[in-house]
Amino acid sequence: MSEVDGVEAQRDPAKVSEFVERFATVLEDGGFPRMPARVFTALLTADSGRLTSAELAELLQISPAAVSGAVRYLTHVDLVSREREPGTRRDRYRIHDHVWYEATANRDRTLSRFESGLAEGIEALGADTPAGQRLTESQEFFAFLRVELQQMMQRWRESRA
Repeated sequence: MSEVDGVEAQRDPAKVSEFVERFATVLEDGGFPRMPARVFTALLTADSGRLTSAELAELLQISPAAVSGAVRYLTHVDLVSREREPGTRRDRYRIHDHVWYEATANRDRTLSRFESGLAEGIEALGADTPAGQRLTESQEFFAFLRVELQQMMQRWRESRA
């Protein structure tokens, strides 16, 4: 693992590894795939928030292919981004600053897509049919969540100011 101002060198690697595995299990229980959960947690524990594929593979004792698949997933869900090290062909994977805020804020787009997708279903089925009524309730629920999420995120920003 890379060292930042000697801080990471002072850590107990066994305790950090135990935490990575435990928290990855928590994320997995919440719906994360196993390997992305491990890679994500490893990035969370790096003071720099950045690690190369080789560093992740060594830290987690996994193959470069496993790192690649995990990073592909994490990039797709906007939790991690890829950066090129200047002057090299090596990539570093970086966890976003304010990662939980960003991940939650990105749910607004997902909820909007759910709403518009459900609108198509309501039109196809008819709003007065039992299935159309279920879709309408689902659409209203996602619209409610989207508004509440926006308000909650605003309150979070205000609490941090």
